[in-house]
Amino acid sequence: MSEATASEAQGGDLAALAKGGRTNFMGFLLRLAARLPFLFIAGRLYGAAALGRFASALVVVELVAMLCTVGEKRGLAQRLSDCEDKDAHAHLVTDGLTLALGAGTLVGLALWLVPAPMFPSGIYTPTDRLLVLAIPALALTEIILAAQAYRYDIAATVRARAIVEPWTISIMAGVMYLISPKSGLSLAYLLSIYAALLTAALPFLKSYGVPAGWRPSLGRMSGLAMRGAPLAAADAIEWGTRRLDIFILGLFAAPTAVGVYYVAQQVASLPQKLKTSFEPILGPVITRKLREKDYSSIAKQVCQVGFWITAAQAGVALALGIPGEAIMGLVGPNFVGGTGALAFLLAAEVVAATAVVAEAALVYVARLRNLWVSAGTIGLQAVLTVSAMLLADLYHWNEYYRAAGAAAALMLALAAASLVKALMLRRILGETVNNWRWPLVWAAAAAVVVGQIVLLLPEWAELAFGMPIILIVYGIVIWTKGFGPEDRVLFRRKMTEEEPPEEL
Repeated sequence: MSEATASEAQGGDLAALAKGGRTNFMGFLLRLAARLPFLFIAGRLYGAAALGRFASALVVVELVAMLCTVGEKRGLAQRLSDCEDKDAHAHLVTDGLTLALGAGTLVGLALWLVPAPMFPSGIYTPTDRLLVLAIPALALTEIILAAQAYRYDIAATVRARAIVEPWTISIMAGVMYLISPKSGLSLAYLLSIYAALLTAALPFLKSYGVPAGWRPSLGRMSGLAMRGAPLAAADAIEWGTRRLDIFILGLFAAPTAVGVYYVAQQVASLPQKLKTSFEPILGPVITRKLREKDYSSIAKQVCQVGFWITAAQAGVALALGIPGEAIMGLVGPNFVGGTGALAFLLAAEVVAATAVVAEAALVYVARLRNLWVSAGTIGLQAVLTVSAMLLADLYHWNEYYRAAGAAAALMLALAAASLVKALMLRRILGETVNNWRWPLVWAAAAAVVVGQIVLLLPEWAELAFGMPIILIVYGIVIWTKGFGPEDRVLFRRKMTEEEPPEEL
């Protein structure tokens, strides 16, 4: 490949990454608009204890659903890249969907018969047990959206995950409270999951069509399961680091503390969604560069996307964290004590950015080693979280301090994972992997100074005006001091003739 051709390809990959991230960033804003009404309805109507029981059940449901994808969330891109016959792509995706449906159905049946793992408190209704129906639907949706992402259709993810799913659960949480006050959250969640599945399936069928001539094969399914096992485990572990804290907290604290922590986690997970803005599109780009053995381009793309994610997450974290008491108070007075947990959780998402983008490449170049590091991360988190709970017992800390301790443990574990995975990828590629830039500090300092003025405002003004002002000040500084020409591709909407428009 000539230097001019390589440069042109690199520019095309950067444009694809920017377009995918830009489209999904709109999804983040839409998800933010939908998530806050859900937290308000759930906190005010159902209460912290009901939220805690609901959160404990989701830990198990979503974890096993992730395992049931058999690694296809990220492994599918490599399988499709390795297959030069595009007509066979529908068959490859159908293999993954069939395996996920079978695994999800079997696991769901097992949890229906033995629901104790979902409800460690032992308090649940027969309707709550229906949450197991979400397992196959979640697994299928992940694979369908991964297939669409391979064809650069990020808008499908935005529609399903950022519009339909959060707005459905927000609206139905209020409706179902009138119908079934004890199980309304479970029913609303189920409706949102299946609404997202339907929304994802429609463009998928249009894109891939019906797999003509496809036949199930036990041999193919077994091979797919064996190949995807390490990826499935890595996905489950990465996801589990965001849920292990809830599980351990549920063992050491009352459901009320879990409910408060869940609200803080839901707010903090909003900047986490920014990394998923690039994750679906980064996988296909990396697999194509691996086939060309262009390691320099991979390192450059990882650093570029890593900085974008870090910059965006830091800005959103500051906008949400500085008026944290006002945000938590919006859900209910009993939730304000979770502001400390919210601060640590927001910081955790920022330090995790490096691990996220490094892992996007490691799952293809060092699958097993990445798995071991991920396992070590969740092990470290478990040790730190349990230690925090034991300290809370020793010093008789209240439930809010327990929640903050669990969040701090997550932050430290993710920081360690970022360091190790960046060094590992640097050694494998032979290129520098570092997304840190000093203008991040300058932008954060400006936001903090403005934030102190924002805190003098009434709570409603903090939310209505303070959050946007903090974000704008941060954005101006990072744009003028931190963004170079390549970074600004993220905000360039001019498209080539071949590039399709960014439709939602």
